[in-house]
Amino acid sequence: MGEPLTITRTKPSTSILGGPLQRRPELDALRGLFLVWMTLTHLPTHFSDLVNQPFGFLSSAEGFVFLSALLVARLYIRQAAEDEVSLRNKIFKRTFRLYVYHIVLLTFAFTAAASFGVAAHRLALTNLLDFYLAHPLTAILGSLLLVYCPPLLDILPMYMIFLLMTPYLLVIAARRGWKGILLGSGFIWLLAQFGLRTWMHALVVHLTGLRIPLQETGAFNLFAWQAVWITGMALGATSARGPLPFSRLPRFVYPLSAAICLFFIGVRHDWLGSHLTQQNLGLALDKWQIGPLRLLNLLAFGCVLYWARKHVSRLVQIEPLLTLGKASLEVFCAHIVFVFVGLALLSGQVDQLHGVDAAILIVLTFTGLLLVALRESWRKQQLRAAIPPWRPIRPASAPNP
Repeated sequence: MGEPLTITRTKPSTSILGGPLQRRPELDALRGLFLVWMTLTHLPTHFSDLVNQPFGFLSSAEGFVFLSALLVARLYIRQAAEDEVSLRNKIFKRTFRLYVYHIVLLTFAFTAAASFGVAAHRLALTNLLDFYLAHPLTAILGSLLLVYCPPLLDILPMYMIFLLMTPYLLVIAARRGWKGILLGSGFIWLLAQFGLRTWMHALVVHLTGLRIPLQETGAFNLFAWQAVWITGMALGATSARGPLPFSRLPRFVYPLSAAICLFFIGVRHDWLGSHLTQQNLGLALDKWQIGPLRLLNLLAFGCVLYWARKHVSRLVQIEPLLTLGKASLEVFCAHIVFVFVGLALLSGQVDQLHGVDAAILIVLTFTGLLLVALRESWRKQQLRAAIPPWRPIRPASAPNP
């Protein structure tokens, strides 16, 4: 007779302490909000001026990168402690999928967008892809290696690089904690303020032979932005274990953080006189290398957001933010296509669409993004439906006598 089957049900995801790890819809909604903010910033309309850093020196990019890191670490910190090989495979597969998205976007940019830009004399497109148009072979090879990163196409390579290092950092954190990782991240951020990127760029050019100027490798200084990613990871992993570190801060920190945020809002909008302006404070507020004052603004804003978390949660948990946030990477990639379409509509020296043209572009863009998000939601539902709630497991057969 055959061996009896043992029926086991799959267990829900749990936290590192063994309790159920509940999905946080407010985090999905926040990510959806950052995507809407980012899209309005990138689309060439008057709304771009209105939403470009209105709350001080922080942008949708910092929020998107930070929340993505937080959610990845929150989801995988337990697996890092139990099965690091499976964790690496899972994250590497996800990174490869993003790389395919990146190749698709590059193909669109280097063919349709570049051809139309040259044929129709669209300066907005040709200026965006000027290095590719001048050195196509070097640009193609460099972009495949994530070295050449044209504007708008530089966030995804940075995201992939950070994602590749994530499983190793999670394994170290699961074994030894976050203190050493955070100290190392802070030291690298400090070196980034003193030219680490320039030195590394020279090394990459020497090793690869690709003569790609530093300004063509993307606006983001990866050695500075890794601090945003790793801080998000640390907070995400901590949230899976228990209370966030914000809960242990002295009470006076929250009103102080609010005052710091108000100060930077005043600087951003030139309310504090001719000396306290963005121009005078210069690199200390720089977005691309996360200058020290910008870092202070980000930390203060994080404290304020935690302080007002109940109110923020009620405000953001609405549609379509939840749906957009759950399909954030696909929506992010799709928004780049619509931005290219918007740039293709600009003629001559015009740098923004106005009136009916701008309204039509915005409506079509967000309709398209919502359709992309709904399709991704349907795809995930189909995948979940294909996984049986239990599976038969046969015990190993005894060896034949």
